[in-house]
Amino acid sequence: MRPLTPADPAAVGGHRLLGRLGSGGMGTVYLGRSPAGALLAVKVIRADRAADPAFRARFRREAEAAARLSGRWTVPVVASDPEAREPWLATPFVPGPSLSEAVAGYGPLPAGSVRTLGVRLAEALEQVHSAGLIHRDVKPGNILLAPDGPRLIDFGIARAAGAATLTAAGSVVGTPGYLPPEQAGTGGAAPGPAGDVFSLGCVLVYAAAGHGPFGGGHPAAVVFRTVHDPPDLAGVPAELLEPLTACLAKDPAGRPDPARLRTLLGSGPDGSADGSGTGDDGADWLPAPLQRLIAERSTRALDLPAPEPTRIDGPGGNGAPDAADGRAGQLRGLLTRRRLLAAGGAAVAVGSPLAWLAARDPGGRGAPPAASGRGLPAFTIGLQADLTGPGKAVGQAYERGVRLAVEAHNARAGSPFRLAVRAADDGGDPARAAQGAGRLIADASVVALIGPTTEAAVTEVAAACTTADLALLLVSAHSGQASGSPWRTLCDTRADAEGIGMPVLDYLSRVRPVIRTGVVEDGAVGGGTGNRPLTRLLRQNPPSRGSVGVHRIPADSADFAAAVSALAEAGAEAAVFAGSSPERAGRFARALADAGFPGPRLAAGEVMEPAFLEAAGAAAEGWLFSTYFADPAEVPAAAGFVSAHRAAYAGPPARWATEAYDAVGLVAAALGALEGEGRDRPGLARRIFRTAHQGLAKPLAFDAATHKLSGLRTAHLHQVRSGAFRYLGLYQDVTAGP
Repeated sequence: MRPLTPADPAAVGGHRLLGRLGSGGMGTVYLGRSPAGALLAVKVIRADRAADPAFRARFRREAEAAARLSGRWTVPVVASDPEAREPWLATPFVPGPSLSEAVAGYGPLPAGSVRTLGVRLAEALEQVHSAGLIHRDVKPGNILLAPDGPRLIDFGIARAAGAATLTAAGSVVGTPGYLPPEQAGTGGAAPGPAGDVFSLGCVLVYAAAGHGPFGGGHPAAVVFRTVHDPPDLAGVPAELLEPLTACLAKDPAGRPDPARLRTLLGSGPDGSADGSGTGDDGADWLPAPLQRLIAERSTRALDLPAPEPTRIDGPGGNGAPDAADGRAGQLRGLLTRRRLLAAGGAAVAVGSPLAWLAARDPGGRGAPPAASGRGLPAFTIGLQADLTGPGKAVGQAYERGVRLAVEAHNARAGSPFRLAVRAADDGGDPARAAQGAGRLIADASVVALIGPTTEAAVTEVAAACTTADLALLLVSAHSGQASGSPWRTLCDTRADAEGIGMPVLDYLSRVRPVIRTGVVEDGAVGGGTGNRPLTRLLRQNPPSRGSVGVHRIPADSADFAAAVSALAEAGAEAAVFAGSSPERAGRFARALADAGFPGPRLAAGEVMEPAFLEAAGAAAEGWLFSTYFADPAEVPAAAGFVSAHRAAYAGPPARWATEAYDAVGLVAAALGALEGEGRDRPGLARRIFRTAHQGLAKPLAFDAATHKLSGLRTAHLHQVRSGAFRYLGLYQDVTAGP
C-alpha cells in the first residue's frame, strides 16, 4: 500500500480514501473507508479507458455480476457507479495475500489447507453458477487468503451462461495454465461451468505442488500442453490425486460439478468435514507464517489515520481554491494536467515548445519542436534506426510507422499529453547506433527509445538505456544476450526466439495434423544457431504428440536431395526448414517438389524474401512462413493506418511499420497510466511492463516478473499463393490448410 498522491481524490462515492493498493493501465485501486467505517477496496477506472464503450460495458458487467453474489467465499460489490466519468466499484477489503503471492513466498500449502481451499472455492463456484454466471478466470492471482478461508475475486470477464460475449472474435479469454482446453482455441465450445472446475483443479495443483499442471514457458506452448498433454501432478499429495485428476479431465462432461467436488475433497484423513482439522469455523486453516502475514496486514490497515483533505493551492499558494474555478474536482483534474513533469531528471513545464513531430537529421539532433498547443505536457519518443544504409527499408518503415502513430495520438480528442519524435540515423553501423542513442539519451525530453534496427547494436544501446533508466523498445531486432537482466529497461515487443515456432507447432497439430515431422536444420548463414529455438520447440512439443526427426545440412553442403531422401526414409509427413538463407530454402523447396513431397512445408520468416520465390520457382507455391510481422492491408482494424500511410507516403506500409506504430501506442498507454504518479523515465520504464495495449498487429502485454511478451497471439502465418506472399493472420486464427 502506498500513500495517496496530490492528484488523487479525497473520496469516491462518499467513501474516504486512505491509500493506494495498486494501479495499472486500467485504473487505480484504493483502500477506502465507508461512511459506516468499513474498510473497502475501491476500484476507479481511468476516464480514457471508460471512453471505450466495450470497456465500459465490461466494467458494468463486472459490477452487476459481483453484485448478484452474496456467498461467504466471494467478494461482493457493495457500491458502484458504472456511469460515472471515471467508473468505480467498491468491495470489502480483504487484507490477506493472493494465493500466487502466498505460494511464491512461502511454498506449497499442506494437504489439509488445500482441501479447505478446494472445498470453499467449490462452494464459491456453486454460488457463482447458481447466479447464472461463469467466472472464466479462476487462477491463483484471483484468490485472496483471509483468516477464515479464501475469497474468489475479479469478475471482469465473467458472463452469463449463454450470453453474447464482448470479446473480439477469434480471441481466447482466460489465463494460460488455468484455461480449460475447450476454450483454448478459436471457434471452440462456449464457456461453461465445467471450465471453471477445470481452472479450479489447476489452482489446487498449484497450491499443493507449487507449480501448475501444464508447466510454464511460452504461453502458447502452455496452452498446447493443456489441450494435448496429461497434467503434471508431481508433488501433489496422494490423497488429493483423485479429485484433482477428475477436475482436469479433457472432456468437460467428465469433470465433477462443484457440489460433487466438495464431496470428493470433503473427507480429510483427520476426519474433519473439510480436511482442515479445525472444525467448521476455518480458524487456523493456513500455516502459521501465512496467518502472521494476514494479521500484520490487517493491523496496518486498521491503524491508518484519517487522511487530510486534498489541498488545491490557488494563485496565492495558501491552499484556497482558485477563484477562476471553485469546483474542487475540476481543479484537481486541471492541477494534474498542468503539473510539471520530470523527463529524465529535467522538468518540462506546460507550454514548452514541444512539437507533435520533430524533424530528423542524420546526426539525430532533430529540429526544435513546435508549440504543442492547448498547454498540454509533451513527451519525445526517440527513434534509433538505419535510415540510409543497407537496412534502410526496415528503418524507414519504422520511422513512418512511428510518425503516423504520433500524429494519430496528437489528433485524438481528449489526449492528456502530446507526443513528439526525434530520430537518429546510424546507417546500419553499430558504432554510430551507440553514438546516436547517446545523443537521444542526453536529450532530457526523450522518455523512451524505439530501435535499433540492427541486432548487432542492441547490446550496447540496451546497456546505455538501462544506465539512463530509459525504456528501450525492440520491434524487429532481437538479441538473446540483451533480453532480461541486467537490461531491466529493455522491452522486446517482438516476442522471444522460441515463439517463432508456435505457428508451426499449432498448424501441424490443429490445422493440418501430422504424426511425423521432419526438420531440416541448415548450418549456412547462422542457420544452425539462429534456428535452434525452432528445432528445440518442436522436439520438446512434437506436433500432434507424434515424433520429430532432424536432419542437419553443413554450411559447406548443398545436397538438399539427400536431406529430402532422409525425410522420406523417416516417413515425414511435414517438412520444416530451420535456416536463415532464402536462397538455400528455395533450393530445398525445389528438392522437395522434385521428390513429389505432398505434405505441408514451413519455415521461419527470415527466409520469406523475394530471393526465396526466385530460387524456388513454382516449388514455392503453398509454403507457409511463421513471422513476427503482419500485413496491415489484411487487418480490418488497421484500415485507417493503411489509408494514412498511403496518403503520406504514396504506398502501403512496409514490413515492421505496423509494429513500430504499435510500439508508440504502448508508450502512450503507459504514459497515460502514469497520470498523477510522475511521467518520468524511471516511472515509464517500470510502467511499460505493467501496461496492456491492443495493437493493430497483435496485443502487447508483458509478464511483470520476466518482462517477456505474454499472451497467446504473438506470431503470424503467411503463405505463398499464386507466386506471392499472402498474409493469413495471427496463427490461431488460421483454420484452413493450403
